[in-house]
Amino acid sequence: MTAMHEVRWGIIGTGGIATAFVTDLLGTGHTVTAVASRSAEKASAFAATHGIPTSFGSYEELAASADVDAVYVATPHSRHRDDAMLAIQAGKAVLVEKAFTQNGRQARELADAAEAKGVFAMEAMWTRFLPHMRALRQRILDGAIGEVRTVIADHNQLLSTDPKHRIRNPELAGGALLDLGIYPLSFAVDVLGLPTAIRAVGTMTDTGVDRQTSVVMSHPGAALSLTQSALDQPGPNTALVIGSTGYIEIDAVWYTPTSFTVFDTERHVVERFEQATEYRGMQFQADEVERCIAAGITSSDIMPLRESVAIMEALDEVRAQLGFVLPGD
Repeated sequence: MTAMHEVRWGIIGTGGIATAFVTDLLGTGHTVTAVASRSAEKASAFAATHGIPTSFGSYEELAASADVDAVYVATPHSRHRDDAMLAIQAGKAVLVEKAFTQNGRQARELADAAEAKGVFAMEAMWTRFLPHMRALRQRILDGAIGEVRTVIADHNQLLSTDPKHRIRNPELAGGALLDLGIYPLSFAVDVLGLPTAIRAVGTMTDTGVDRQTSVVMSHPGAALSLTQSALDQPGPNTALVIGSTGYIEIDAVWYTPTSFTVFDTERHVVERFEQATEYRGMQFQADEVERCIAAGITSSDIMPLRESVAIMEALDEVRAQLGFVLPGD
């Protein structure tokens, strides 16, 4: 296992996000050798649909498989810690769907275990690896907008109203924050660094998860971020990075492959970035996993493992301010 695309992926979970990830992987030349579900029938059907050679009726079997090098964990947030731990203890590299875990304690446990085992682990914050995000970071480094001072981003979706759906189910660690709010909050950290102070407000659903959450964070250098998410309403789903000599406006949907415009202080267009992207764009995070494995690196510098832990701790603080407690916290 020395080169990209020689990594053999195993998939834990057969839901919509697993389907999207596998479609992107197989469409761009990656190798998927196995899939697992707690239902052998679901695993078999998923394997047949995507042409995956092996299916398992338990996550333990996949983690133990000699034909799997890296495991993608695509189960609900409430299971991320346990399912990723199976793979880590088996010596596999892991890519764990965002949010990385349910809470900071679980994130620390996974990070500690991965470091003790010497295996690669990363949160599947796929947005960070998209072409427009790589380009945006470079523009910031090049000083295109001067001193970066503010990030503003939202993530709103009109999702299921079924109280048993995972997004509204506290037993599955549902809610807007962990599923949607993680995107803009992680983006703010990516651009401005980890928060030094957090202020959060929100409203709850009848099922006991957050319906809408808004967060203001202070960052090093007196920078600020404003992020907002909701699970039952549409939104612009755009983002702004504001600096001392200009700003960057990321088009909808900002957390998927898209374009951005750089403006100067007079709102004149300085640059328009556009780049076509094949498939949904989830393959780029897999490229990073495979690059790191080939190089013998156990943590990505684009989505560092310990940064994911710190972000989960920030989400803990947001939930504490909302009074939002989940089973298992």
